This record gives sequence, structure tokens and C-alpha cells, in this order.
Amino acid sequence: MTITSFTINGRAVRVDLDDETPLLWVIRDEIGLTGTKFGCGIGMCGACTVHVGGRATRSCITPIASVDGAEVTTIEGLDPASNHPVQKAWREIQVPQCGYCQSGQIMQAAAMLVDFPNPTDADIDAVMTGNLCRCMTYVRIRAAVRQAAGEMAAGVVPTAKAKA
Repeated sequence: MTITSFTINGRAVRVDLDDETPLLWVIRDEIGLTGTKFGCGIGMCGACTVHVGGRATRSCITPIASVDGAEVTTIEGLDPASNHPVQKAWREIQVPQCGYCQSGQIMQAAAMLVDFPNPTDADIDAVMTGNLCRCMTYVRIRAAVRQAAGEMAAGVVPTAKAKA
């Protein structure tokens, strides 16, 4: 066991856990942020997606030691008022049905729009394909990503990260 220090949603944290402890369990059980969900446990479904250093990362397979010194953003830290353009588009288009996968979907989409500010449907499909939705809301997910991209291109800027 070693002490791992990192920033989560703008707040510095230190945990003394086994180096191989998955980041997901640190986020949920040690820090108490429950918006990031457990899905498959093998990094295949995307429900546990967070940002590490701004990149979409599967927290269920990311050992805590690998985030030492890093900046981690969870769904709670994407926008303090849940008004990131992706979150707004998700609500306006009514993407969720059961909602379980949605925090991972939103985090993946927000990271994607940094790399693809004007994504094509093919871009969206290629990047979002690793995030599974058993309710099959993929058509609405694609529409929400396009809407969020349009808002961001028009100057709707995500607000600063929330404090955990």
C-alpha cells in the first residue's frame, strides 16, 4: 500500500490503498462520488468513464497508482450546475431511458468533443461505440452529441469544474 495523491473535480485528495485498487472504487467508496457507475468491471461497457488528464478513461480497470499526480474529473465535476453543453443536450433531447450508462456516455462525449469539435456521424459512432446502452438510445445519443457540438461551436463554453 502506498499513498496516492491526485486531484478530483478540482479538490486535492490522498488515499492510502493498494496500488491496484481500481479508480472506480476509490471514487465511489473512498471519496463518496456515486455518479460514476460500475457496469462490467472489465472496461468494455463504458459506464465507469471518467476523465484522467482530460482523456476518457475506464475507471474500473484503472489502478489507483496510475493516477498519482493526475487530474480526475467525474460526472459531478464536469459542470457545477450540470449545464455542460453535453449535459444540456442530453436533457433537451431526452436521451436517457433507464439512465444507468448515461454518466459514462456523457463523459465520453465531452472528451470526444475536445478532439472532434465538429464530429460527423461516423466520428460519433466510432468514438461512442465503446459505451454500451442496453436501452438502445444511440440515435438520441448521436443527436445530443451533434447539438452539444453546435452549442460549443457557437461559443457556449463549459463552466469551470466543480469542487468535490
